Amino acid sequence: MTADTMKLKGLYAITDSKLCPPDRILHQVESALRGGASVIQYRDKREEKSGCEGEIAGILALCHRFEALLIINDDIGLARKTGAHGVHLGKDDANLLEARNLLGSSAIIGVSCYNSLDLAKSASANGADYIAFGRFFPSLIKPDAIQAELSLLTEARQEITKPLVAIGGITPENGAPLIAAGADMLAVIHGVFGQPDIHTASRRLSALFTP
Repeated sequence: MTADTMKLKGLYAITDSKLCPPDRILHQVESALRGGASVIQYRDKREEKSGCEGEIAGILALCHRFEALLIINDDIGLARKTGAHGVHLGKDDANLLEARNLLGSSAIIGVSCYNSLDLAKSASANGADYIAFGRFFPSLIKPDAIQAELSLLTEARQEITKPLVAIGGITPENGAPLIAAGADMLAVIHGVFGQPDIHTASRRLSALFTP
């Protein structure tokens, strides 16, 4: 376990290009970090990404300042080029082993496994640094995402030693059972960046990890 992988716990805040416009994203990310986010994922689904490297550079500087991690969604090349801490891969993205070869042994690579324990065990065996499951609750960002059950976290915790991430419709009101079931991190998009007070939203979510 590296110093970076030891940071894989707590609030995992994910940016969204619709919720985080270029003129506000750095302020929003700083608010999330001040509220306790330990991981930031840069997620940009825009076709035109000409300004994303500048945004990532600013976010990475903030993450260094707050001793947090920056993960890039989907794009291995962008993660490598910008010096981010790692990449997150979904089912339609690059192969895990390809990502490891390109980014090196110290990079953090996370993998979405939706509602499949078999996918999770395979990803863990192939060197993923964390496993993400979900959605667990109705999601405003991905309303058609595959449903996962709370029991999946419990089963995964018994068989997988890597950090587990829960995602999908998570709020301060429904997040605690996910942690109790085995989640090391709560990945949140709208529940952080869709809120009028990002700092307070992050603080409330981060507080769920305090005994």
